[in-house]
Amino acid sequence: MKTFADSIFLRKMRTAAPISDETASILAGHLEECHFHKKELILREGIFCRYVWLLEKGFVRHYWVVNGEEATTSFSTEGTPIFSMDEMYYGKPSEEYAQAMEPVHAWRIKVGELEQLLRDNLELATWARIIHQNEYRRVHKSFKERLTLPARERYRIFTEEFPEVCRRANLGHIASYLGITLPTLSHIRSEERI
Repeated sequence: MKTFADSIFLRKMRTAAPISDETASILAGHLEECHFHKKELILREGIFCRYVWLLEKGFVRHYWVVNGEEATTSFSTEGTPIFSMDEMYYGKPSEEYAQAMEPVHAWRIKVGELEQLLRDNLELATWARIIHQNEYRRVHKSFKERLTLPARERYRIFTEEFPEVCRRANLGHIASYLGITLPTLSHIRSEERI
C-alpha cells in the first residue's frame, strides 16, 4: 500500500504550495486511510461528519437536494480535499452531499486536528488559503457564467477547464452542474459531432 509520502494527494498539494518533507510527515501522522464504495455517501446533509478526506483515488460528486431534485454543485478528483464547509467553518451540520461515483481511496483527518495543524503550520495554512482562493474563484466564475452565457458556451468552457470530469461524470450530473437540462446538453453534444 502507498504511504502518504508517495501519494498523489501530496504531489498535488505541492503543486499548489511548498510543502516540506517535515510538514508532510507531521500531516501524515494525523491521517488514516479509508475507502468508499461506488455510490457510497461521504457527506450527508444534516449530519456532522467530523472528518476531512484527502482524495487519493476516485471521483466524487457534490450536490444539494432542492425540492426533491439533486443539484450538482461540484466534482472532486484525485488531489482534492473533501469536507463540509458548514461543519469546518461554522460548526453546523453539512448542507450538502458528497457521493463516490467510483471506488474511492482517501486519507482522513479529524476536523479539529486539521484546524489545529492549520493554526500551527504556516505551510499547511498557505496551502489551505490557496485551495480556498481557487475554489472561491471557480464558484464565482461558474455563477457568473450561468447568469451571462448561453448553455452551449457554458458547456464549451466546462469541457476545456475540466476534461477529466467530462470523461468520468455522467451527462445528467454535468447538465445539473451547468444549470441546463439533459435534453439541452444532449442536443449541444449531438450538434458538435456533426
